[in-house]
This record gives sequence, C-alpha cells and structure tokens, in this order.
Amino acid sequence: MTDVAHKTFVVERELPASPRHAFRFWSDQALKRAWNDCHADWVTLEDSFDFRVGGIEAKRWRMPDGAELAFRADYFDIVAGERIIYGFEMSHGGKRISASLATIQLLPEAGQTRMRFTEQLAFLGTAEAMAARISGTETGFDRLLDILSRETASVH
Repeated sequence: MTDVAHKTFVVERELPASPRHAFRFWSDQALKRAWNDCHADWVTLEDSFDFRVGGIEAKRWRMPDGAELAFRADYFDIVAGERIIYGFEMSHGGKRISASLATIQLLPEAGQTRMRFTEQLAFLGTAEAMAARISGTETGFDRLLDILSRETASVH
C-alpha cells in the first residue's frame, strides 16, 4: 500500500506587472512555456493547451533516463486578471504520483501584482520527492518573476 502525504502550501510572488498582464503568462501558451518549461534535455511528447473553463492542459515528456512524466490539468474557474482554479495530476512512468487542486489569485498591490498560488496536494511518494516537487513549483514562479522583471527593465 502506498502512503499518501497531504500538504497545503502557499507560494507568493510580487510581480512587476498589472494583474491583467500577469494573467497573460498563465493564459497564453507561449508565455506560459517561457517560465514553466524548465528542462531543455526533456523531449516533449504531448503539449495541448485549452485554457478555458472546462478546458484541459496536458503535457507529457520523456526524460533523459527514458522515463515519461505527464501532467494533466482541468480548468474549473477562470476570471481574467483575477483568478484561476484548476485540478491537476502528475504521473511518472505511467503511475500517478500526485493529484492537486490549485488556486491562483492575482491581487493588485501598489501598481504591481501579488500572485498567490495555493495548492492542496495529495502526494503518492516519498517525503523527499514531495519536497522536490514543491521546490520545483517555487522555482518555476521564480522564473516567472525573472521574466517579468527583465520585461519591465527593458521598458524603462
């Protein structure tokens, strides 16, 4: 029997953009790829993106060791420039490793955006693997912040 670890965690980032502009980095496939794709040595096997309520985002990769990693999200609620709520699962080698409910809030704050990501995670693996998965989420948001910061710097 596989143990299930449950964790709710919140990641916040101050984004140097309006909520409307920050939202584009979630809703536009190319912009989302710019900060969310992080492994140049992985081969993309599937990449579908249907960003709308009822839409599905699905990605599947082959890693250098030959194993496959898959991500599938179902969008439940989207309010442009304000919030996104979706459920998603991840699998490794054809075996589900996690299922989550995620909420992204884009809150206006002093001419910028406070992005608040809340994830309720059910993880089917070791504590170390779960910590690595959460760290990967935070690293992706650091990349988003870097892209928006560079973009803002080039405008000024």
